[in-house]
Amino acid sequence: MKLRAFQIFSLLGTTLLLSDALLPATLSTGTNYAIAFVDINGNRLSTADGHVTIVVFTTTADHEKARTVGDRVPDFCLGNPDYRMITVIHFTGRHMTIGRRVATAFIRHRMLEEAKRLQARYDAQKISRDASRDIFVATDFDGTVASQLGQTSKANEFCVFVFGRTGELLGQWHEIPSAEQLTAILK
Repeated sequence: MKLRAFQIFSLLGTTLLLSDALLPATLSTGTNYAIAFVDINGNRLSTADGHVTIVVFTTTADHEKARTVGDRVPDFCLGNPDYRMITVIHFTGRHMTIGRRVATAFIRHRMLEEAKRLQARYDAQKISRDASRDIFVATDFDGTVASQLGQTSKANEFCVFVFGRTGELLGQWHEIPSAEQLTAILK
C-alpha cells in the first residue's frame, strides 16, 4: 500500500511541476524583449526597433479599454515618431479564413473611426500629421503574439505593456493604467 501511495504522490507531483513548466512565463520588468508584430496593414513592428512602444493586449470584447489607454497617452507622445502604441487584438476561438477576413475588415473600419478621434487631438495640439499613420493594430488569431507576451493562447486578460527603445520592459498592468502612471513611465 505504501508503494502505491508513493507512486500516486510522485505522479501528481510530476504533473504539477510539468504543468507549471509548460505555462508561458510572465514578462519581467527590466528584461529586453524583441517581440515582433505584423499589423493589419502589413507593417513590420518590433518592441526593440528604437521606439518607446505601448502594447495593449486585448480582445474584441475589451476594445473600450484599449480606447481608454489611447486617450490617456500623454500629449508629448502624440505625433512624436519616438513613441507608438500597438493594439493587439487576440481571438481565443478558431477562425477560418473567411472569419479572419471579416474580422480584419471590421477592425479596419474601427481604425478609421479611431483615426478621426486621434486627428481631433492632433488638431487641438496643432500637430500637422495624418493621425491614421500612427494607429497600429495587430491581430492574433493563433496565439503567437499572446505567447510572446507571456499569455496563454486562450488568454482573454486585458494587459498593457510599455517597452523602451531596445525592448526593455518598463512596466505592465492588467488593468487600465492611469494617465499619471503612463506619463511617469513614458518620460
